[in-house]
Amino acid sequence: MRYEFRLAELLGHTPDRRKRPGTIKAIVEYTGLDRHQVASLLKNEAKYIPLEALSRLCDYLVEHGYAAAEDLPGALFAVKPEHFWELLARRRKLEICVGVRRPDRDDAPETAWVVASDAVLMGEVLNGVTTLGGTDKLARTQANSRDLPTHPELLKQTLVWSPGNVDADEAIARSSRVHESFTSSSGDKALICLGSVKSNPIVEMVMADTFHATPFESEDHVEKAADRKCPFFLRYREHDPHLPCVSAGVQLSRTEEAAEPGIYYELADGTWQYAGGQDVALVFYIYRESLGRLEMVLSGFSGRATRLLARTLSNRSEEFWPPVYQANYQQIGAYIVQYQAASEAGHQDDILRTDIIGNPTIIPLPGEAIERRLKG
Repeated sequence: MRYEFRLAELLGHTPDRRKRPGTIKAIVEYTGLDRHQVASLLKNEAKYIPLEALSRLCDYLVEHGYAAAEDLPGALFAVKPEHFWELLARRRKLEICVGVRRPDRDDAPETAWVVASDAVLMGEVLNGVTTLGGTDKLARTQANSRDLPTHPELLKQTLVWSPGNVDADEAIARSSRVHESFTSSSGDKALICLGSVKSNPIVEMVMADTFHATPFESEDHVEKAADRKCPFFLRYREHDPHLPCVSAGVQLSRTEEAAEPGIYYELADGTWQYAGGQDVALVFYIYRESLGRLEMVLSGFSGRATRLLARTLSNRSEEFWPPVYQANYQQIGAYIVQYQAASEAGHQDDILRTDIIGNPTIIPLPGEAIERRLKG
């Protein structure tokens, strides 16, 4: 069992320099600890902490109302997840966000609906979180503990408008409010976004926040694809709503076309690869350890790919762990999932099937592609 140091979470400290209220300086002045030591503790990078330093930090937290004395020092420590479903299950609050559609803008709001494939994917997420992907009983036995939490204490469901179903400004405004509400709230939490940016604009907020980009601004006209802020890219179909996005568009760069709709991603050498169209999916997550904050995107390019992804999460979840990039108290997982194209014509009842099999090939994105953007 491994532990994380949660000083940043208790303080509500954020790694964004623009939002830091002088946290390090205040702690240093109160405790007399070294500035670099405090910074390391906030980043969950310290290899050890002397008992005297721990005592001073506890005094600071109690004095300034960040924690009760009876909760310390235990509140400063949390168990570090060791596999994919545990990463989600250990969060105290879980928020699942899906896009909502309606065929006619003049219809009453009560007629709005969520697509069947997203519902199937949500069901698999809830199953995985509450049972640790079917290994809950085994995990408890190995830990020799009756008290290990196996699911979040609070579940919240959030709906946003899918692009093309309302005015773009309204869809963007709603997704921005939801993401701001999540990131600004305190406590150990996770936000899971189901669907691609074509149906769920929160996906764009997560990608832009991760890679330090401005959300809902197209990068189709950068000089070369390597200049894109995001190391993967969804190429819209002609009939899709073309919402301007960092993570989506119609061409890789000013000089490089994306001839086929689907998902593209960057290789370690900086070149870009076409992953596929209808039968391809994306799994992406960023876990900020010291904040206890997780954001995840589970995205199929098509409805069939989304249902196939649900199946893959059920029986191949171990392949989405460990993260492909770990540094600066962040863990990032990014995986392309390719499925074998259907060999026969579809039937009307296929949408009702939740047991379809597509022979997935899971491709981890190279850590180099992510590191270039986080350190650039």
